[in-house]
Amino acid sequence: MTDDELMVRGAAGDQDAFRVLVERWQGKVLGFLTRTLGSEAEAEDVAQDTFVRMCRSAGSYRAEGRFASWLFRIAGNLARSRARRRKIVQFISFDPSKHDVPVAPQVEEEVQRRELREALQQALNKLPKRQREAFVLRYDAEMSHADIARELDTTVSAVETLLHRAKLTLRALLGDRLWPNM
Repeated sequence: MTDDELMVRGAAGDQDAFRVLVERWQGKVLGFLTRTLGSEAEAEDVAQDTFVRMCRSAGSYRAEGRFASWLFRIAGNLARSRARRRKIVQFISFDPSKHDVPVAPQVEEEVQRRELREALQQALNKLPKRQREAFVLRYDAEMSHADIARELDTTVSAVETLLHRAKLTLRALLGDRLWPNM
């Protein structure tokens, strides 16, 4: 069943249709929001709000085959609203006893993956807002250039430029180790 068909059924009162949509889209929405907001906890809150808004707006949804753009527009608007309201406070704690403990190989790999994710998030945070949004929509949400253009209210060529500049900046910040083929 398509997303549009599920929204029509949801608007008619079929709660299972909404459940299917949430299951289908929650990973991509959460990934998009985590990259956009830089915080998993905030992303989870905003993702929940996104799906609540999706359900409440089902009656006014127009089934035109653009569900992903519509859903990510809701998520993006809520994320921008959240980002405007929050104040960023960073605490750095250093406890030598935590850093002098020998690390098992599996834990070390996880630490390396976490460090890479954190480095990527910091690099994404340094991108201009439009470049970051285009990049996250393309690589986290796996949206097409045309869908991103609709989401950001711009042209496909502008999206391509935003993505190109974002890649150049990220490569300069992170080196070729993350995306050698990008």
